[in-house]
Amino acid sequence: MTTTVINASEYRDLPLDALTESPNNPRKSFDEASLNELASSIKAQGILSPLVVRPVGQHFEIVAGARRYRAARLAELETAPVRIVELTDAQAIETSIVENLIRADVHPMEEASGFRILLDMEEPKYTIEQISARTGKTPAFIAARLKLTELVPPVVEAFYRDEIGVGHALLLAKLQPAQQEEALAACYQEQYASGATKRVLLPVRHLQQWIEHNILLELADAPFSKEDVALVPEAGSCVECPKRTGHNVLLFSGLAPQHDSCSDPKCWTIKVDVHVRQTIAAKPNLVQISTAYGTPKDGRAVVPRNNYVEIHSEKPTSPKQRDWPEYQTCKSMTEAIVTEGTEKGEIRRLWRDFHKVRYAKFLIMRSAAR
Repeated sequence: MTTTVINASEYRDLPLDALTESPNNPRKSFDEASLNELASSIKAQGILSPLVVRPVGQHFEIVAGARRYRAARLAELETAPVRIVELTDAQAIETSIVENLIRADVHPMEEASGFRILLDMEEPKYTIEQISARTGKTPAFIAARLKLTELVPPVVEAFYRDEIGVGHALLLAKLQPAQQEEALAACYQEQYASGATKRVLLPVRHLQQWIEHNILLELADAPFSKEDVALVPEAGSCVECPKRTGHNVLLFSGLAPQHDSCSDPKCWTIKVDVHVRQTIAAKPNLVQISTAYGTPKDGRAVVPRNNYVEIHSEKPTSPKQRDWPEYQTCKSMTEAIVTEGTEKGEIRRLWRDFHKVRYAKFLIMRSAAR
């Protein structure tokens, strides 16, 4: 048998033993029941659509048609109709991926792998927009599928086992690896019925709301400068960050559209910590406060919430509030920075004098009793 192709493209019947599957085929999983069904059809009617192959050494590599090839083996055929084409390695990869990605039964993870291979090719060089044009998918669809290649193994396994749907997987893929497993657990709810506990998959909208409330951080509330490239040089500014929902609109479409948020809590925490250190270094007299009550466990000179009264910047909204200490200013007023608890990094004005704090509490109690 010869692998020489006389024309640029020709049709033949080739022995199945002469064919090999392409390692670049994005389709890695084949449903056994579906293959058996196709094999039964092939036994009755033969292979209706020829496989696309290219000559490689002494064999022919399957560029498109691996599923038909496997079903033909199950049907115990000896030969298969093929269309032989001369393709470079790059052309074969492109054709194999595009041919397989336009089929409806390809798993989203396999779609993602195919898009990733195309995007990572050196020659020809693809962009998301070019892949979109070749496959008929929107750029937003391509960007979301590409993100699936960054899912952590437990999420990928749950996806392949159909324990989560494609909507859940696409939302989880928008998160950083450290948050994905935590968010995966939020996809389920334990329900007790008929004497047994059953794990139930919650709707995609529940996961979306959970992410918006537990992961995303609104940049409008950031105590640090979002434009500062030098704050954490390896992270850069938030303005051009691909993890900012307002910047990477292709990826984050459909998630918290009304907010401009950070999707990387770890990076946010690092920037807040650096901002606090720099602010204290620039203003050594700043009082360090905590938004929690009690005494700091490590003995640091951080004033707990019960030892100061924060002065409000807004005006009182009722005559009764005018007597409240939160709306009063005095000589003992000082500037402070939150270094522990919520709203870390923000600057506050407060009364720190303990006796005045006790008096302030007395005024609050007296005002409430009126």
